[in-house]
Amino acid sequence: MDCAALVAGVLRNDRREFDALVSRCHRQAYNIAYRLTGNRADAEDLTQESFLRAYRFFDRYNREMPFENWLYRIMSRVFIDELRKRPKFKAHSLDQPLHAGDPGDAEVLLEIPDFESNPERQLLDSALEESLQSALEALPPEFRVAVVLADIEGLSYEEIAEAMNCSLGTVRSRLHRGRKLLRQMLRMAPPSALAVRGTP
Repeated sequence: MDCAALVAGVLRNDRREFDALVSRCHRQAYNIAYRLTGNRADAEDLTQESFLRAYRFFDRYNREMPFENWLYRIMSRVFIDELRKRPKFKAHSLDQPLHAGDPGDAEVLLEIPDFESNPERQLLDSALEESLQSALEALPPEFRVAVVLADIEGLSYEEIAEAMNCSLGTVRSRLHRGRKLLRQMLRMAPPSALAVRGTP
């Protein structure tokens, strides 16, 4: 077998392996992207760009490391890089009550799984989901990534430090400050969402 054929065979094997990994974790990656971006279109773009970069640098992927953790590292970099490129970042004051997103976003925010048949409970749950997503979007990007990876995806501090390419101390600081800001913003959420949190 000549060198070109050998390289082609390796590339085919890598592509099959990569496709299998994408198939396994695509839904989870999209869910994280949605939590980071807050809307369907940006989440799809972030997911696609993250997988494109992962494929481009797949030869650098250490097979001893979980693929998801490596992908989170790529996704967090892509997300923060994209935010930094934007000319303006929409900040939310902690002194102002949070408002729901654009009417076009409301449909996305209300698309939650129907685990219960009680319409009243579903309505209350959707109000909390909307307030939580709005609060997440108001966090500084580094805090948002840390909180999503820790409190939604359940990653350890060590895994988050690897994903965000920072020290454990920095992870702890970002989580502490991010959670504190999140609590403050949820306290200012609409009364209907606050009622949910008090519901047994």
